[in-house]
Amino acid sequence: MTLIKSISGIRGTIGGQVGDNLTPIDAVKFASAYGVWLKQQRIKKNYRVVVGRDARISGEMIQNLVMNTLVGLGIHVIDLGLSTTPTVEIAVPMEHADGGIILTASHNPKQWNALKLLNEKGEFLDAVEGAKILEIAESDTMDFADVDSLGKITKNEAYIDLHIDEVLSLPLVNTQAIKEAKFKVVVDGVNSTGGIAIPLLLERLGVHAVKLFCDPTGHFPHNPEPLKEHLGDLSEKVVKENADFGIVVDPDVDRLAFMDQNGDMFGEEYTLVACADYVLSKNPGNTVSNMSSTRALRDITEKHGGTYEASAVGEVNVVKLMKQNKVVIGGEGNGGIIYPDSHYGRDALVGVALFLSLLAEKKMSVSELRKTYPNYFMSKKKIQLTPGLDVDGILKTIENRYQNEQLTTIDGVKIDFAESWAHLRKSNTEPIIRIYTEAKSQEEADALADKFIEEIGAIAKG
Repeated sequence: MTLIKSISGIRGTIGGQVGDNLTPIDAVKFASAYGVWLKQQRIKKNYRVVVGRDARISGEMIQNLVMNTLVGLGIHVIDLGLSTTPTVEIAVPMEHADGGIILTASHNPKQWNALKLLNEKGEFLDAVEGAKILEIAESDTMDFADVDSLGKITKNEAYIDLHIDEVLSLPLVNTQAIKEAKFKVVVDGVNSTGGIAIPLLLERLGVHAVKLFCDPTGHFPHNPEPLKEHLGDLSEKVVKENADFGIVVDPDVDRLAFMDQNGDMFGEEYTLVACADYVLSKNPGNTVSNMSSTRALRDITEKHGGTYEASAVGEVNVVKLMKQNKVVIGGEGNGGIIYPDSHYGRDALVGVALFLSLLAEKKMSVSELRKTYPNYFMSKKKIQLTPGLDVDGILKTIENRYQNEQLTTIDGVKIDFAESWAHLRKSNTEPIIRIYTEAKSQEEADALADKFIEEIGAIAKG
């Protein structure tokens, strides 16, 4: 059981010992620290925070603890109830709120939950802000409101509809072409809030949505990370229904992957590639993704006359570089689309609308579309951390061994070879070392990853 404190928020498993897991006491402590930090940013009479959650089983409990902690600090809460991460992100500025909290552990299994923290723009806090909140959490200086100054909770469950309105208003979303295409799509909502939001969006776009695991019970029917090995049911359903393609999202709906009409994965990495291809064809410019994302985005960007640059892993890092480079679209290779014309956050609803627009205009099948993109293959593996393992020392040894190759060390160690690359880094969200590799074939990518796993094991043993 684990509690992880990072720029990605406060994430942990439910139950167990205080300080080792995400217990009710830990939820209250970190919500308190966030509220105190928020009040330090601006001195004003009233503070407002938007709070929403995915459908995981512990969500209602954690949300009630968090909201009432904020009330105890004199902060008013806008309760979105069951929502998505991007929906909460767009709600914060629409509500003129001071911040937002999303209760979700993204792709992690059901025993996990987390507090994801937003600023007044509806964007994730940076490392400095996150460190300050952790510092407040460990202090005894938190000052709560008196009985006449308590906050209030106001429910507003309209924001998924408002989010869909915002997506449909984007100039590049070709609603007419999508409606005329008469698509039939299977949606795997992993029994979380994507099962609410994605079918509603498709309905508004005139798409026939076949629902699979769209009941928001929080009982995930498979591992909630949208990877090929977890999506056998979706593959079968797409073929059985003779659908045009399949859609799968993670529990908080900021990651998006597609499956073609044959039940084969379009490739999680190619979600961003396809959406970028569409946007750049209409609005040429630059792109950004993180260091663990496919080279195909670079190739597509350069095809359209733009420049590509990679950031450290983590949405806040991607967004920072996107703003610096004034990019037209960016995101992460895990299926995270960040489209600044909407907002600076990963958004599966935006991704679905852009992908449908591309497909409707191209008038080709999903498998045919995939063949138009550069063919890279990725391996995503991990090593479980054990107590006493010197991760920094291991990565430094790898760096020294490969010093004659093209190295990037802003986030772990990335080694660029002529026809492949490997990225080794400690995860922000799980107690693991991630080993991502990419090559011209799946066999080469897997072999490269296995080589580094073996090498790390040998270094760890000394």
